[in-house]
Amino acid sequence: MNYRITSARRLIAVAAAAVAGLGISSAAYAATSTSAARAAAPVPACSGGVGTGISAWVAIDQGNGAAGTIYYPLEFTNTSRHTCSLYGYPGVSAISRTGQQLGSPAGRGSLSGAKRVILAPGATAHTILAYHDAAVSTSSGCHPVESTFDLRVYLPGQRVATDAAFDFDVCSHPGVVYMNIVEPITAGVGTING
Repeated sequence: MNYRITSARRLIAVAAAAVAGLGISSAAYAATSTSAARAAAPVPACSGGVGTGISAWVAIDQGNGAAGTIYYPLEFTNTSRHTCSLYGYPGVSAISRTGQQLGSPAGRGSLSGAKRVILAPGATAHTILAYHDAAVSTSSGCHPVESTFDLRVYLPGQRVATDAAFDFDVCSHPGVVYMNIVEPITAGVGTING
């Protein structure tokens, strides 16, 4: 009789250990699967707008001119606590003190060679803004010329803008394209000294 009780207890202990082992391995698999899913999940696109964590700024002191065009680094810094991504070209327009668009928005090229840029918190990416000062000063379609208050900058694929301070002469009405975004957004700081 003792033999049967001991055997039954052993059988129960073995069954309990098997169930516990199954529970532990299931929990470990679930934790591993969740980590793998997080690692494989796409990084969300950065969003624009005041207070969203992406600030846009023009490195005005880094302008480099040639043949009636001045090239400025247009920088994007992730000031949030979350990693996000950028792909393509920003939208850029000059804005008056009253918030009205001045002239045509910046032109841009093809997406050939564009790469997704991952912006960790604190990281910066850039593109190059070409300002055609000769077109503004000589094109009859630009007059009257006005001074802009800042640039309205739309991150790729976004409809909400952020502003970048930049004061320069612009066309007062649409027609002449006096700004161009030279290249898709690229990783890293675009200024000479980083």
